Amino acid sequence: MPWGLRRFQKSEQLHFVTFSCYHRPPKLATGQARSVFEQSLEQTRRAYSLCVLGYVAMPEHVHLLLTEPQIKALSSALQALKQSVSRTLALRAAEPFWQARYYDFNVWGEEKRVEKLRYMHRNPVARGLVARPEEWAWSSFRHYATGVEGTVEIESEWTARKREQLGVRPVVRTGPVFRFPPWQSSGGASGFWFGWATRRARADRNLKQRRIAR
Repeated sequence: MPWGLRRFQKSEQLHFVTFSCYHRPPKLATGQARSVFEQSLEQTRRAYSLCVLGYVAMPEHVHLLLTEPQIKALSSALQALKQSVSRTLALRAAEPFWQARYYDFNVWGEEKRVEKLRYMHRNPVARGLVARPEEWAWSSFRHYATGVEGTVEIESEWTARKREQLGVRPVVRTGPVFRFPPWQSSGGASGFWFGWATRRARADRNLKQRRIAR
Protein backbone atom coordinates (compact mmCIF):
# COMPACT_ATOMS: atom_id res chain seq x y z
CA MET A 1 0.00 0.00 0.00
CA PRO A 2 1.42 3.44 -0.92
CA TRP A 3 2.74 5.65 1.85
CA GLY A 4 0.05 7.87 3.35
CA LEU A 5 -2.87 5.72 2.14
CA ARG A 6 -4.90 4.49 5.10
CA ARG A 7 -8.14 2.53 4.89
CA PHE A 8 -10.69 2.23 7.68
CA GLN A 9 -12.81 -0.77 6.79
CA LYS A 10 -15.06 -2.94 8.93
CA SER A 11 -16.09 0.36 10.51
CA GLU A 12 -19.77 -0.03 9.52
CA GLN A 13 -19.61 3.39 7.85
CA LEU A 14 -20.46 4.36 4.30
CA HIS A 15 -17.59 4.49 1.82
CA PHE A 16 -17.09 7.00 -0.97
CA VAL A 17 -14.92 5.08 -3.44
CA THR A 18 -13.18 6.30 -6.58
CA PHE A 19 -11.12 4.31 -9.05
CA SER A 20 -9.80 5.16 -12.50
CA CYS A 21 -8.92 3.53 -15.78
CA TYR A 22 -5.26 2.58 -16.16
CA HIS A 23 -3.34 5.81 -16.90
CA ARG A 24 -6.78 7.50 -17.14
CA PRO A 25 -7.66 7.12 -20.84
CA PRO A 26 -11.44 7.21 -21.49
CA LYS A 27 -12.02 3.45 -21.58
CA LEU A 28 -15.62 4.06 -20.52
CA ALA A 29 -16.16 6.62 -23.27
CA THR A 30 -19.13 4.86 -24.85
CA GLY A 31 -22.59 4.37 -23.43
CA GLN A 32 -22.23 0.64 -24.02
CA ALA A 33 -19.07 0.47 -21.89
CA ARG A 34 -20.71 2.42 -19.07
CA SER A 35 -23.75 0.13 -19.25
CA VAL A 36 -21.41 -2.86 -18.83
CA PHE A 37 -20.06 -1.20 -15.69
CA GLU A 38 -23.61 -0.77 -14.34
CA GLN A 39 -24.40 -4.42 -14.97
CA SER A 40 -21.23 -5.52 -13.17
CA LEU A 41 -22.00 -3.19 -10.26
CA GLU A 42 -25.46 -4.72 -9.82
CA GLN A 43 -24.02 -8.24 -10.00
CA THR A 44 -21.48 -7.31 -7.33
CA ARG A 45 -24.17 -5.72 -5.15
CA ARG A 46 -26.15 -8.94 -5.19
CA ALA A 47 -23.20 -11.29 -4.81
CA TYR A 48 -21.69 -9.46 -1.83
CA SER A 49 -24.91 -8.28 -0.16
CA LEU A 50 -23.94 -4.63 -0.07
CA CYS A 51 -26.00 -1.49 -0.53
CA VAL A 52 -25.29 1.06 -3.26
CA LEU A 53 -26.47 4.53 -2.26
CA GLY A 54 -25.14 6.29 -5.32
CA TYR A 55 -22.77 6.08 -8.27
CA VAL A 56 -21.63 7.76 -11.45
CA ALA A 57 -19.69 6.22 -14.34
CA MET A 58 -17.49 8.77 -16.07
CA PRO A 59 -15.43 8.18 -19.24
CA GLU A 60 -12.20 7.47 -17.32
CA HIS A 61 -13.22 6.94 -13.69
CA VAL A 62 -16.14 6.01 -11.44
CA HIS A 63 -17.46 7.17 -8.07
CA LEU A 64 -19.42 4.95 -5.69
CA LEU A 65 -21.18 5.54 -2.37
CA LEU A 66 -21.84 2.19 -0.73
CA THR A 67 -21.93 0.17 2.46
CA GLU A 68 -19.53 -2.54 3.49
CA PRO A 69 -20.49 -6.02 2.24
CA GLN A 70 -22.08 -8.52 4.59
CA ILE A 71 -19.74 -11.17 3.22
CA LYS A 72 -16.00 -10.67 2.76
CA ALA A 73 -14.23 -7.30 2.77
CA LEU A 74 -15.03 -4.19 0.75
CA SER A 75 -11.70 -4.55 -1.06
CA SER A 76 -12.74 -8.04 -2.24
CA ALA A 77 -16.04 -6.73 -3.58
CA LEU A 78 -14.31 -3.91 -5.46
CA GLN A 79 -11.76 -6.31 -6.89
CA ALA A 80 -14.58 -8.53 -8.16
CA LEU A 81 -16.33 -5.51 -9.70
CA LYS A 82 -13.22 -4.34 -11.52
CA GLN A 83 -12.41 -7.83 -12.77
CA SER A 84 -15.95 -8.30 -14.08
CA VAL A 85 -15.75 -5.10 -16.11
CA SER A 86 -12.27 -5.76 -17.48
CA ARG A 87 -13.11 -9.32 -18.50
CA THR A 88 -16.05 -8.04 -20.53
CA LEU A 89 -14.44 -4.98 -22.10
CA ALA A 90 -10.74 -5.87 -22.30
CA LEU A 91 -10.24 -9.60 -21.84
CA ARG A 92 -7.13 -9.83 -24.04
CA ALA A 93 -5.86 -6.27 -23.78
CA ALA A 94 -2.12 -5.68 -23.53
CA GLU A 95 -2.45 -3.42 -20.47
CA PRO A 96 -4.68 -3.43 -17.38
CA PHE A 97 -8.12 -1.87 -17.63
CA TRP A 98 -8.07 -0.27 -14.15
CA GLN A 99 -5.52 1.35 -11.91
CA ALA A 100 -4.53 -1.10 -9.18
CA ARG A 101 -5.53 1.12 -6.27
CA TYR A 102 -8.68 2.98 -5.32
CA TYR A 103 -9.52 6.01 -3.21
CA ASP A 104 -11.68 5.29 -0.15
CA PHE A 105 -13.22 8.01 2.02
CA ASN A 106 -15.24 7.03 5.10
CA VAL A 107 -18.55 8.89 5.19
CA TRP A 108 -19.95 9.52 8.66
CA GLY A 109 -23.18 11.47 8.95
CA GLU A 110 -26.00 12.78 6.81
CA GLU A 111 -24.26 15.99 5.77
CA LYS A 112 -21.31 14.14 4.22
CA ARG A 113 -23.61 11.61 2.58
CA VAL A 114 -25.54 14.37 0.81
CA GLU A 115 -22.30 16.17 -0.09
CA LYS A 116 -20.86 13.09 -1.81
CA LEU A 117 -24.09 12.35 -3.67
CA ARG A 118 -24.26 15.91 -4.99
CA TYR A 119 -20.62 15.78 -6.03
CA MET A 120 -21.15 12.55 -7.96
CA HIS A 121 -24.35 13.65 -9.67
CA ARG A 122 -22.89 17.02 -10.70
CA ASN A 123 -19.65 15.52 -11.99
CA PRO A 124 -20.85 15.10 -15.63
CA VAL A 125 -22.10 18.71 -15.63
CA ALA A 126 -18.85 20.04 -14.18
CA ARG A 127 -16.95 18.21 -16.91
CA GLY A 128 -19.14 19.73 -19.62
CA LEU A 129 -20.52 16.37 -20.74
CA VAL A 130 -24.15 17.40 -20.21
CA ALA A 131 -26.06 20.53 -19.22
CA ARG A 132 -28.06 18.94 -16.38
CA PRO A 133 -27.45 15.92 -14.11
CA GLU A 134 -30.56 14.12 -15.35
CA GLU A 135 -29.15 14.07 -18.89
CA TRP A 136 -26.36 11.68 -17.81
CA ALA A 137 -27.94 8.22 -17.85
CA TRP A 138 -25.09 6.42 -16.07
CA SER A 139 -25.58 7.66 -12.52
CA SER A 140 -28.05 7.37 -9.67
CA PHE A 141 -29.39 10.92 -10.12
CA ARG A 142 -32.55 9.94 -12.01
CA HIS A 143 -33.48 7.48 -9.30
CA TYR A 144 -33.19 10.11 -6.57
CA ALA A 145 -35.08 12.67 -8.66
CA THR A 146 -38.00 10.48 -9.76
CA GLY A 147 -37.73 7.05 -8.13
CA VAL A 148 -37.19 5.40 -11.52
CA GLU A 149 -35.51 1.99 -11.33
CA GLY A 150 -32.36 1.47 -13.34
CA THR A 151 -29.87 -1.34 -13.76
CA VAL A 152 -28.44 -0.83 -10.27
CA GLU A 153 -30.69 -1.05 -7.23
CA ILE A 154 -30.16 2.14 -5.21
CA GLU A 155 -30.70 2.04 -1.47
CA SER A 156 -32.89 5.09 -0.90
CA GLU A 157 -36.18 6.20 0.58
CA TRP A 158 -37.80 5.42 -2.79
CA THR A 159 -36.61 1.83 -2.48
CA ALA A 160 -37.65 1.60 1.16
CA ARG A 161 -41.19 2.76 0.31
CA LYS A 162 -41.44 0.21 -2.48
CA ARG A 163 -40.44 -2.57 -0.10
CA GLU A 164 -43.07 -1.44 2.39
CA GLN A 165 -45.73 -1.46 -0.34
CA LEU A 166 -44.70 -5.00 -1.29
CA GLY A 167 -44.84 -6.09 2.32
CA VAL A 168 -41.11 -6.77 2.51
CA ARG A 169 -39.86 -6.71 6.09
CA PRO A 170 -36.32 -6.97 7.42
CA VAL A 171 -35.19 -10.04 9.31
CA VAL A 172 -33.37 -8.68 12.36
CA ARG A 173 -30.63 -10.95 13.68
CA THR A 174 -28.24 -10.57 16.55
CA GLY A 175 -24.72 -9.45 15.81
CA PRO A 176 -22.32 -6.53 16.10
CA VAL A 177 -23.61 -2.98 16.26
CA PHE A 178 -24.35 -1.54 12.80
CA ARG A 179 -24.71 -4.90 11.07
CA PHE A 180 -27.35 -4.29 8.43
CA PRO A 181 -30.22 -6.81 8.64
CA PRO A 182 -30.78 -8.78 5.42
CA TRP A 183 -33.98 -8.11 3.50
CA GLN A 184 -36.30 -10.83 2.33
CA SER A 185 -35.87 -9.95 -1.32
CA SER A 186 -34.28 -11.49 -4.38
CA GLY A 187 -31.65 -8.78 -4.46
CA GLY A 188 -30.36 -9.60 -1.01
CA ALA A 189 -30.05 -5.90 -0.11
CA SER A 190 -29.49 -5.31 3.56
CA GLY A 191 -31.96 -2.51 4.14
CA PHE A 192 -29.70 0.44 4.80
CA TRP A 193 -32.47 2.78 5.88
CA PHE A 194 -33.96 0.37 8.41
CA GLY A 195 -32.72 1.26 11.89
CA TRP A 196 -29.92 3.55 10.62
CA ALA A 197 -30.73 6.31 13.12
CA THR A 198 -30.95 3.79 15.97
CA ARG A 199 -27.59 2.25 15.13
CA ARG A 200 -25.99 5.67 14.71
CA ALA A 201 -27.30 6.85 18.09
CA ARG A 202 -26.17 3.62 19.75
CA ALA A 203 -22.65 4.05 18.41
CA ASP A 204 -22.54 7.67 19.56
CA ARG A 205 -23.64 6.64 23.05
CA ASN A 206 -21.03 3.88 23.21
CA LEU A 207 -18.31 6.30 22.10
CA LYS A 208 -19.37 8.86 24.70
CA GLN A 209 -19.38 6.20 27.44
CA ARG A 210 -15.88 5.09 26.49
CA ARG A 211 -14.66 8.68 26.64
CA ILE A 212 -16.25 9.18 30.05
CA ALA A 213 -14.70 5.93 31.29
CA ARG A 214 -11.25 7.25 30.43
